Amino acid sequence: MNLKPTILVVEDDKAVRSLITTTLETHQYKYLSAKNGKEAILEALSHNPDAMFLDLGLPDIDGNEIIKKIRTWSNMPIIVVSSRSEDSDKIKALDNGADDYVTKPFSVDELLARLRVVLRRMNQSTLQQSSVFINGALKIDYALGCVYLHQQELHLTPIEYKLLCLLSHHVGKVLTHTYITHEIWGNGWEDVASLRVFMATLRKKIECDPSSPKYIQTHVGVGYRMLKVEQEGEEK
Repeated sequence: MNLKPTILVVEDDKAVRSLITTTLETHQYKYLSAKNGKEAILEALSHNPDAMFLDLGLPDIDGNEIIKKIRTWSNMPIIVVSSRSEDSDKIKALDNGADDYVTKPFSVDELLARLRVVLRRMNQSTLQQSSVFINGALKIDYALGCVYLHQQELHLTPIEYKLLCLLSHHVGKVLTHTYITHEIWGNGWEDVASLRVFMATLRKKIECDPSSPKYIQTHVGVGYRMLKVEQEGEEK
């Protein structure tokens, strides 16, 4: 029998903490809990959980500082669950290393769905290190530098290819505009308008309906995320 992962819940509001932990328990996840930043760091160091739900507004340490501290030793998925709903707050948390961001109030179904996505991404990490990446009808052969859709080779520009590869290495994770531009063009490049142009041309080549994309999701004012797409019956 496969054991469910262990999730660390960091939340100072007792009612919210209880809601999340009860939800996890109901769905057979193991969990740890912490009501402040110091406890969170201790639990993370001591038990090495598989993922974390993190409130930003803790009484002792701001959640962003916790993200930065944990990222010095661990790549475990961190899902921020916060009442801070401004784009600037989301961008800051994601740039600091959070994997996803859920605003309060939230539905437990959404919370569980986000958790499944980040855990699936972690489970696929070894596959993503291989020479071939497959997502639905999309295939990237990193060794050859080739991209295929429904087994037909696509002709991408160098920038489009770099964008697609970057997103493919972070399936399920929101990448901010700043992160993407720095990775593609280097530090100091903040031209989001150019990024949007390149993303639009890339979508035209990989999406059946660019106005309703299924591979690359836009997070308005924040960035982009590659979604995990189920296999459609085509042979690998």
